[in-house]
Amino acid sequence: MKIIMKPIEMIAWFNNTNYPIPLRFKIETEDKTNVVIKIDKIIFKEEEKIAGNRMVLYRCEGVIDNLKRIFELKYELATCKWFLFKM
Repeated sequence: MKIIMKPIEMIAWFNNTNYPIPLRFKIETEDKTNVVIKIDKIIFKEEEKIAGNRMVLYRCEGVIDNLKRIFELKYELATCKWFLFKM
């Protein structure tokens, strides 16, 4: 997988657990078009702390360009921002 670390717009579900559950996200491609990707399955999630910055890492599966792909998302707890980390 290639590291991308690009900010994305996310629709997530929040419940009584500590972390949000990602549902789908929108990302801008190189040709300035927006693509919506639905998350079919969350394979695992874990919390990590890098330089004192708490983040939640999600490894997910979804359909991108009619192919099932695995990608990683990061959620920054302090700023509530989402990133497409690896694809």
